[in-house]
Amino acid sequence: MNTRKHLLLAICMLGAAEVGAQTLSATEIVKRADENSRGTSVYSEMKMTIVRPTWTREIGIKSWGKGREYSLALITSPAREKGQAFLKRGKDLWSWQPSISRMVKMSSSMMGQSWMGSDFTNDDLIKESSMVNDYTHHLEKTEKIREVDCYKVVYTPKEKAAVVWGKVVAWISTADFVEMKMEFYDEDNKLVNSLSSYDIKTYGSRRLAARVEMQPADKPNQKTIMLFEKYDFDTAIEESFFSQQNMQKVK
Repeated sequence: MNTRKHLLLAICMLGAAEVGAQTLSATEIVKRADENSRGTSVYSEMKMTIVRPTWTREIGIKSWGKGREYSLALITSPAREKGQAFLKRGKDLWSWQPSISRMVKMSSSMMGQSWMGSDFTNDDLIKESSMVNDYTHHLEKTEKIREVDCYKVVYTPKEKAAVVWGKVVAWISTADFVEMKMEFYDEDNKLVNSLSSYDIKTYGSRRLAARVEMQPADKPNQKTIMLFEKYDFDTAIEESFFSQQNMQKVK
C-alpha cells in the first residue's frame, strides 16, 4: 500500500511540475533566460570572428558583468586595438581609446551602431537596454529549433524605452532557458539581424551556447561568430571595479 501511495504521489508531483512549466508567463521565461546567462556576476573570455566575402578578422575580448547595471569589455587582440575598453554603469556608457588616450561618453544614439566593425551593435555587447525591463513579452507558442523544444516569445518595446529594435522574437529552450535563436526587427517590422546559438555546453550549473552567430538579413555572405572560451559565474566583483580609471589599466 505504501508503495502505491508513493507512486501516486510521485505522479502527482510530476504532473504539477509539468503544469507549472506550461503556465510560466512570457516575462518569467525571459527573466529565466536573462538570469541563466548573467548570474549575479560573470566573467568571460571570447574570440569574435568577423566574416566578410573577401576577408576575416579576429578580435579577442574579456568581459566582466555584475547584475544588469555594470559591465566592462576589454579588447585583448589584435595589437592595434588592444586595450580598448567599453564600460557601462547604470545608464552611463563610455569607451576608452588608448591609441589617442581619449575617454568618450557614448550616447543612446550610438547604441545601434556596429561594435568594432562587426554585425553586433553597441547595444548587443554593452547592453544599455534590458530585454526584461524595456520590453513587454508575449508567448506565441512552442516549437523546435534545431531539434530543441523552445518557447517562442515576441518582445515589444515599451512606449518610452530607449531601445534599438522595433521588435525582437526569441526562441528560448524549455529545458534550460537558452536563447537558441533571436530575430531583431527595425521599427518598420523589417528583419535586420538573426542570432543563432550552437554547441550548448554546461558551465557549472548553467547551460549556455559556446558559439553564437549574428547574421544580417540583407547580407547573406557575411556574419560574425562569437566563440566563448571561458565562463566564470558568481565570483566576487566589486562595483568599484567598473570605473573609468580601471578601464585604462585592466588586463
